[in-house]
Amino acid sequence: MTSEPENPSDPLHSSDMDLRLATLVEELQQSLELGDIQHVEALCQDYPDLETDLRELWTALVAATIAGDRFRLQDENLEQHLSPFNSAATLSWQFNFPVTQGDFELTEELGRGGMGVVYKAHQISLDREVALKMILPERLSEPEHVERFQQEAEAAAQLDHPGIISVYEVGKFAEQPFFCMQFVAGQTIGEIGQKQAFGQRQSAAMLLEVSEAIQYAHRRGVLHRDLKPSNIMVGRDGKTYVTDFGLAKRFTHDHAITQTGAILGTPAYMAPEQASGGRGSTGVHTDIYALGAILYFMVTGRPPFSGATPVDTVLLVLDQEVTPPRVLNARIDRDLEMIILKCLQKPVDLRYRSAQQLADDLRAYLNNEPVSAIKGRFSSIIAGWFSETQHAVVLQKWGMLWMWHSVVLLIAGIMTNVMFLNGFDNRLYYSTTWTLGLGTWAIVFWRIRNLRGAVLFVERQIAHAWAASMIAIALLFPIESLMGLKSLQAAPVLGLISGMVFLFKAGILTGKFYLQAFSLFLTSLVMAAFPKYALTLFGCVSALCFFIPGWHYHRYKN
Repeated sequence: MTSEPENPSDPLHSSDMDLRLATLVEELQQSLELGDIQHVEALCQDYPDLETDLRELWTALVAATIAGDRFRLQDENLEQHLSPFNSAATLSWQFNFPVTQGDFELTEELGRGGMGVVYKAHQISLDREVALKMILPERLSEPEHVERFQQEAEAAAQLDHPGIISVYEVGKFAEQPFFCMQFVAGQTIGEIGQKQAFGQRQSAAMLLEVSEAIQYAHRRGVLHRDLKPSNIMVGRDGKTYVTDFGLAKRFTHDHAITQTGAILGTPAYMAPEQASGGRGSTGVHTDIYALGAILYFMVTGRPPFSGATPVDTVLLVLDQEVTPPRVLNARIDRDLEMIILKCLQKPVDLRYRSAQQLADDLRAYLNNEPVSAIKGRFSSIIAGWFSETQHAVVLQKWGMLWMWHSVVLLIAGIMTNVMFLNGFDNRLYYSTTWTLGLGTWAIVFWRIRNLRGAVLFVERQIAHAWAASMIAIALLFPIESLMGLKSLQAAPVLGLISGMVFLFKAGILTGKFYLQAFSLFLTSLVMAAFPKYALTLFGCVSALCFFIPGWHYHRYKN
């Protein structure tokens, strides 16, 4: 007596799934806080029937975290501007300025964000104006915010550069952690940009200073990871200063920082490897992207990407190419546009290799000299064509299957050629091999893929392209018969059909598949020239087209 399979529509079964999901939500939340995407993958493997729901929950939690942080910051800024009792009056402590504590006399609030508030103060012993940054009281109970606050103080304290706001002292004031830093009278690039447009040469000169300051930080092993217009102060003399190292991270020049699911930064100025949360590593290239995004804002008046919500912006960063600056402002110099676009390349190897290289190009632009961004433009375009898209990660699930698929194609090609050379003229033999045989393998292939977890939308697109190619191949045999052609006389069309499928894959997954598409198109010509061995040629070439990427992504996954 066999038990009946579970019916997903059964209320009892649905209730059981809901209960199990409820118990896993806390684990997902902890994984998000720790930035541990590997644990999420492990949960999906442990609960294959819940994989789709778990991934949807994970996406929702990440989206809510990004949106929550951003909208909370917007709400706090809104309250600060609208309320006559702004800033300190809304917190758990209240200052009536001026107020003296120890060696400091606080005179006014300069600004606040989601984590801290900055006051202008007078340091009595040294008779100088300083800025004091303090963590918000409600953040003291959140260890990650306290850690970020301490991290910012430590990162900035070890940097001594005229273009980076200096940290003088770390301590406590009114029982709140603080650090004392250099006071700069002025505005941020973001504030200035909201009131007036920046000139091109002015923008290049200012970003040149910022790039050299960031190069110094990189040499000292510090990544900023949150560069944006509001984190660049401009003094009254026009000099720029980098501030807010709250997301800074120590690194070595031999090792980049691997992302593990945490999405850190400001979406509009966030590099794709930051926005992905799980793909790639952050490094100096991440700060270089942000520098290009700041320059883009300065010359166009808007960030490179801006969606209706922070989540929409992240998706634009991942999926879309940036609008060239000259499309928005035709007066922008072409050389300056090339510098910006080189910074904003999605493949990290197409960006400047260092902030110093960016600074050198900006200096060359200001001196009316040739810039390297122009020289490497053609190679950058070619490299961009062959880069991976964000969907290429699905190939890790297909690696072993593609290697098996290559074996099936090789066997089918050689077996068909052997039958042809031995005088088999019955079209039914060939039709059975390429329709029934490969159709059966396609069903087995898809069954195995389904056992490995939920099938993504992009995989369904690829599956439809594959199914279309199989239908086209199956119809070749009756078309040959109707046109009065000999058996396998239309065999070169196999190369054309397969090449079209790889061309489709190149646009969705990785530009490297252009090579496979070209190889198969070329093979169709060779098959027409040597019809006697056409199927062996096709079997060998198509097998290699699947085996090489299959082996690469299978090895990468392991």
